[in-house]
Amino acid sequence: MAKSEKLAIYGGKPVRDMYLPYGSQWVDESDIQAVIHVLKGDWLTTGPHITAFEREIADYVGTNYAVAFSNGTAALHAACFAAGITSGDEVLTTPMTFAATANSILYCGAKPVFVDIDPESYLISPEQLTTKINHKTKAIIPVDYTGNPVDYQEIMRIAKENGLVVIADAAHALGATYHGDKVGSIADMTMFSFHPVKHITTGEGGIITTNDKFYYKKLILFRSHGITRDQHLLTSHNEPWYYEMHELGYNYRMTDIQAALGISQLAKLEDYLLKRKAIATTYTEAFQTLDPIILPKIHDDRESSWHLYVIRLDLSKLRDNRPAIFKALIEENIGVNVHYIPVYFHPYYQKLGYQKGLCPHAEAIYKTIITLPLFPKMNPSDVEDVISAVKKVISYYEV
Repeated sequence: MAKSEKLAIYGGKPVRDMYLPYGSQWVDESDIQAVIHVLKGDWLTTGPHITAFEREIADYVGTNYAVAFSNGTAALHAACFAAGITSGDEVLTTPMTFAATANSILYCGAKPVFVDIDPESYLISPEQLTTKINHKTKAIIPVDYTGNPVDYQEIMRIAKENGLVVIADAAHALGATYHGDKVGSIADMTMFSFHPVKHITTGEGGIITTNDKFYYKKLILFRSHGITRDQHLLTSHNEPWYYEMHELGYNYRMTDIQAALGISQLAKLEDYLLKRKAIATTYTEAFQTLDPIILPKIHDDRESSWHLYVIRLDLSKLRDNRPAIFKALIEENIGVNVHYIPVYFHPYYQKLGYQKGLCPHAEAIYKTIITLPLFPKMNPSDVEDVISAVKKVISYYEV
């Protein structure tokens, strides 16, 4: 691609005529029919499809239990509740995540403590974790950023030595593996998200997987107002209609409509994962020779589920900054994005007293990253358009 080729942002012809988003769901006729079947049945809210979906997710990741929720944020909130996180506690997490990860800690009255990331993998640093643990620390919420699993072995070791609960935010990582084990079976509790841009979708939706029966019962109670009909828990059960509220829970229930879509989507997950990996591999091969781009790093002992493909710009080799590159790609009709603004940069967290400078690696990397489109419905032409646009823009700005 010639450096002199005029960019769309300066009046040239865009690489694509139609805008390509960074992510998108893939709902086919079988998914639609699965939902219609529920709509014609007796159950719309809490019904048999939820139980079936939970069982299928638990079997897929290899856990005893799975509890579905209305969305991933609700699931994380429930996991924090089940772990006993409360006022006065501190929970360690990463700033390189969507705000919901840290918000779930605040919902329980606890304090998020942000831990810096490894500058190569962009994942929470186990070495930095150990420096932040004190008598107030109750749990760790690591994030499998982009679908790349964290160092679970080391994080679980640190947690065990310090009596901490590990709640994995694996919103990006359904289908990923660590040392051959499925993400979802390693941490004390693991959250998956079913938002439309994730690996499978239920519209909105989330789930917690666990092998711990105590957590399972807490999660079940929390998602439905803290109300139970369990005869073993009731203080009085003389009347057949009787139920009791034991905790201040929430209405975080998934619907049978969502669960039916989830079951149908789950049948396609392995195919979706293969397509995501193929696109990521094509990108990596295509961008190997672009000197100003730093490609994603995946450790040999784990398999990413490739929710996102994030490139990093070496700004010392470019004539302009990240916003300029970003805008230029958008004008080529490539729907790039940035994942994520460090959580404590947000005004709400600033009002809580968090200040910039807490996590130098995360802050430096944030200034240079761009997310490229990656979703299984992309066809080969879409993938080539992304590659062409990146090469066109980088070539133009390269020093």
